[in-house]
Amino acid sequence: MIYFLAIFIYLILLIGIGIYKSQKVKSQSDFAVAGRSLTPWVLVGTMLATWIGTGSILGNAGKTYETGIAALILPIGGVLGIIVLTKIAGKARNFEKFTIPEIIGDRFGDIPRILSALALVIAYLVIVSYQYNAGGAVLETIFVDEAGNSLLSANSAIIIAAVFIVVYTMLAGLLSVAYTDVGNGIIITISFLVAFPILWIKAGGWSGIESSFIAMNKEEHMQFWGVYSPLKIVNYCLPPFLLILGDANMYQRFFASKDEKGATKATVILIFSVLIIELLIIGTAWISSSMIPDASAGKYVLIISAFRFLPTIFGAIMLTTIIGIIISTADSYLLVPATTIIRDFYQKYINENASDKKIVLFSRLLVLILGIIAYLISRGFAASTTFFEKALYAYTIYGTAITPSLLAAFFWKKATTAGSIASILTGIIVTLLWKELPIITNSALIKVNEVIPAIILSVLLLIIVSKFTSKRNDTER
Repeated sequence: MIYFLAIFIYLILLIGIGIYKSQKVKSQSDFAVAGRSLTPWVLVGTMLATWIGTGSILGNAGKTYETGIAALILPIGGVLGIIVLTKIAGKARNFEKFTIPEIIGDRFGDIPRILSALALVIAYLVIVSYQYNAGGAVLETIFVDEAGNSLLSANSAIIIAAVFIVVYTMLAGLLSVAYTDVGNGIIITISFLVAFPILWIKAGGWSGIESSFIAMNKEEHMQFWGVYSPLKIVNYCLPPFLLILGDANMYQRFFASKDEKGATKATVILIFSVLIIELLIIGTAWISSSMIPDASAGKYVLIISAFRFLPTIFGAIMLTTIIGIIISTADSYLLVPATTIIRDFYQKYINENASDKKIVLFSRLLVLILGIIAYLISRGFAASTTFFEKALYAYTIYGTAITPSLLAAFFWKKATTAGSIASILTGIIVTLLWKELPIITNSALIKVNEVIPAIILSVLLLIIVSKFTSKRNDTER
């Protein structure tokens, strides 16, 4: 009952904040970029809560259950990406834009803008879909009878999670999400700082954890080196690196910053915040996995650990934290494609002079429609793989299709429209088809994740086609 009450109170609080903030939403700027009013510390909180989502809480934690302490290497891709972002944040803020495709469109034209918008919508709806699944998993764990049987079916739990996420996002967009994210960021940090030592003692410290893994025939879970091959490290770390370099959620936060310096300062602080929280999540999952021998529970290791092993009050806080993380991430990944469709299709090609009132209304309707589509994806594609695999796949679609052109827009003046088009299409096509081709599935290349060939070919074509078309354009002039 305490678990239910904690989460219920938290959700009611969120809805209350959403309703309050919704009264202040008067324009597209308010809904999409919080009126460009966010301070550095609010930016840190909202970026942290957005990045530390289901990919970390269930994806990296689930991979930790499978492979052990070696999973501590998984955050390296995201952290390295944030380090690079410190050189981009201020520059991005100065663009005064709403979406990533706007930047690409201003630099390369309409076709790259449309293609990048499509890639963004596809990738982000996949990400939203597994946030629904994650939210449903928490609800299934909480709503149980005395015998431990869930009172909710998996589908009912997912629907409840999806409805809440969609309604909350519709209320006030980033204006409400950003400020509740600050609270989520604080709770995330406190929860794992408290949970880690409690679980460490409960598991019997290093010797107790080691004995448990030996009894499970999982001695390799105590090894950091040699568990992942160099190829696997690249397969696992490259997608989040590419995603965060071009992540529209991060750029949306940059656009929402009060100024350039604030965006840069927040990104620098974010490096350390993400590193600490990611390592705590993986460390907590590793300790918990030594006490959970049931392999089928692996992908929910942190949820089960909070429910079984932590004192009730701390378990309730942990589960509330997990729910908060899921909601925050889902809201952000739902808001961005809605804003993108409005800015890069509706306002660009249909009604350039639409009133703010109409844009806010259409934005809310789009959140609803996209939320339903994401639910359908969660029932189909997203149900077939683990959270870790889903995250990598969505990151790869986005990172290989959009990130090269976006970085070229910032840093390479000789990149051309044709080069951008070739890069975006290559990233999408190679990602979608790599493991569908018989020549790949019937060879050792099946061990190579889509991200490696997709990013290599995407960057190569950007460079080669740009060089060729740049020379041709010079000749024509």
